[in-house]
Amino acid sequence: MNAMANLLDIFLVFIVALLISFLSAFQLQELLSPDSNVTVMKQSPDGEITIVAKQAQKIEAVKITKSEAEGKGVRLGVAYRLEDGSMVYMPD
Repeated sequence: MNAMANLLDIFLVFIVALLISFLSAFQLQELLSPDSNVTVMKQSPDGEITIVAKQAQKIEAVKITKSEAEGKGVRLGVAYRLEDGSMVYMPD
């Protein structure tokens, strides 16, 4: 029975190390910081967009489909991607 308890401890340490390595691989260490603000957007192959926003201690996930994103609106500005990969928003 003692060996099973030690095996469980080893698995728990492995799972925590795996979680930390995944966060490092995707450069999402800010998710662990209690006072950071992070927004992650993911699009699935069927066009559904998931937005995960973390503001300090609150984490919120929103799923948006193409039909929800369609509609009429007003143009607010233009976004440009620079040569270094960064983006700049220019309001109208």
